Amino acid sequence: MPWSRIFSGIIAIALALGSTLLGGWYYTLAYAVIIYLGQSEFFDLVRAKGIAPAAKTTLVVSLILLVISTIEGHLADAVLPLAGTFICFYLLFQPKMATIADISASILGLFYTGYLPSFWVRLRGIDSAQSSNLPLGAYFPESWTDFFSPNSVHLLPKGLTITLLTFFCIWASDIGAYFFGKYLGKTPLSDISPKKTVEGAVFGISGSVIVAVLGSYYLKLPDYAFTGTALGLLIGVAGLLGDLTESMLKRDAGVKDSGQLIPGHGGILDRTDSYIFTAPLVFYFVTLLLPLLEK
Repeated sequence: MPWSRIFSGIIAIALALGSTLLGGWYYTLAYAVIIYLGQSEFFDLVRAKGIAPAAKTTLVVSLILLVISTIEGHLADAVLPLAGTFICFYLLFQPKMATIADISASILGLFYTGYLPSFWVRLRGIDSAQSSNLPLGAYFPESWTDFFSPNSVHLLPKGLTITLLTFFCIWASDIGAYFFGKYLGKTPLSDISPKKTVEGAVFGISGSVIVAVLGSYYLKLPDYAFTGTALGLLIGVAGLLGDLTESMLKRDAGVKDSGQLIPGHGGILDRTDSYIFTAPLVFYFVTLLLPLLEK
């Protein structure tokens, strides 16, 4: 593995963990940058197909959606159709008549690189308002031992611990799929991504399940074996589907990487594709299913 890939990966992980720890508007700012860069790459792929999306308008409403997700998460679901309607109105009154492809690409850009990533802010924001001890809704642990003690980990914001667990599951899945797929993979998984194998996918999802079960036990989640297995499968499969979806977009656009921003890794979408579908599923798993298990 090239050193540039390792070095840039370490920096990305450090920035992700740092902003996740702080939470609040610092976390929102980090995702605003990711959404801006990711959406720009997405629309570059779209333009490669000769489509003219409402890129600037979609970016503005996506960032507004992110802000609303930070202030009052459930309102974001109501804002999404309004944002889509605004984009359609904008394209309707352009000098050049918009096509179905222009409208579809713009709405997909809003959903894929705006609405879905905003769930990371909503996930991190669970029970975070009560834990904030820094300006701008941020948080810093009073004692680092809380992270390493099963008896005091419950003192940490729930949104923080669940977000970190989700990250660890995604990383375990990516590492498992990469190494086992590279050395043991023989059965092609999909024509969309020829390098991916069934063996790599199985080991990747298994890695996610193992980390999720251990994390559920450590965090003392209800029915930790069931909860961890379900959560691990959810994250592993969602990450794999996210990866394949981005590969499909690149394949259709005729490019190898979505961009060249990160040395050795490609673009933002190349590094965050496993995260896009994951956050909404984990958020609703935690807010809808876990409360039923706790009864």
